[in-house]
Amino acid sequence: MTEPAILTHNLTKTFNIVQKEPGLGGAFKALFKPHYTYKTAVDGISLQIDPGEIVGYIGVNGAGKSTTIKMLTGILTPTSGSVRVLGRDPHRQRVANAREIGVVFGQRTQLWWDLALIESLNLVAGIYDIPAPRYKQLLEQFGEILELKELFKTPIRNMSLGQKMRAELAAALIHEPRVLYLDEPTIGLDLLVKEKIRTFVRQHNQTHGTTIILTTHDLGDIEELCQRVIIIDSGKLIYDGPLSTIRERFGRQRILTFEVAPQLFNRLEQITAGLRLPPSAQAAVEDDEVCCKRLVVRFDRLETSASQVAASLMEQVEVLDFSIAEPDLAGIVRQIYLGALNQPENERQP
Repeated sequence: MTEPAILTHNLTKTFNIVQKEPGLGGAFKALFKPHYTYKTAVDGISLQIDPGEIVGYIGVNGAGKSTTIKMLTGILTPTSGSVRVLGRDPHRQRVANAREIGVVFGQRTQLWWDLALIESLNLVAGIYDIPAPRYKQLLEQFGEILELKELFKTPIRNMSLGQKMRAELAAALIHEPRVLYLDEPTIGLDLLVKEKIRTFVRQHNQTHGTTIILTTHDLGDIEELCQRVIIIDSGKLIYDGPLSTIRERFGRQRILTFEVAPQLFNRLEQITAGLRLPPSAQAAVEDDEVCCKRLVVRFDRLETSASQVAASLMEQVEVLDFSIAEPDLAGIVRQIYLGALNQPENERQP
């Protein structure tokens, strides 16, 4: 049996926070007679991530994502529970653990601000004792795939955000880690750069079998890269499973938008109120971004089909065109945060 790349059991981290009253007196009181409150950032999380998986680790701000990553990298010690990365305790065996992991923080740099990129990469290669022939091969590969060849002599401070992020990926992977943590790797980037980074991460995972944990608020990253998603809220794990299951369970709603004949605009609200539609279908009139009115029908795909809804409506209204939209992952995750996991199936909003 293959050993898990990452294994945690009841992983918990509680912080002691000093409560300080205002003013100088409050500062002295906090110094000599501190009063503590306790904040549990990660609360009993048990996970198993196998080698080669790309896992999306998501939650709202303050949910405990960064604290979890810091325990996995060995920066923080768990208050209780256990964590193993590649069979090691990340905190007790920090040097050995660091040799086999890579980390990219979207809002922090691991590169030297005033040095040219190639000098930063040379330093990283020296730290990890990468053999010169292999380092040369990796430089060639990353220079081509990440489009860094033109940037090797450029100081980090002179790079755009997208260029810096590609450079950060190279620095995190130059020692060929078996586990990669990506914390908001596409934050603030334009769509073209995001797509390049997603493509690179996907290809690197496929060719090297690198285990990847991705924390992000950009759900496009999750949809493009991950088949499994872990959701935490207030430090607790609330979902761990396939992304497809989330879509199947919570993504039941479909939206059909109909463009109707202009001569119907003045009577569209009245027409809509009298429509006969299949079960679960609800119609409403909405103004589009230009000037026209459109007829929008929302329905539960488990109770009726798009073809049934469209056929029923077109028998009653003159339709020029129509389109169908599926719910995005952001809306589905919002439902989960609002407690949809705890609702019976027949009470859940489609």
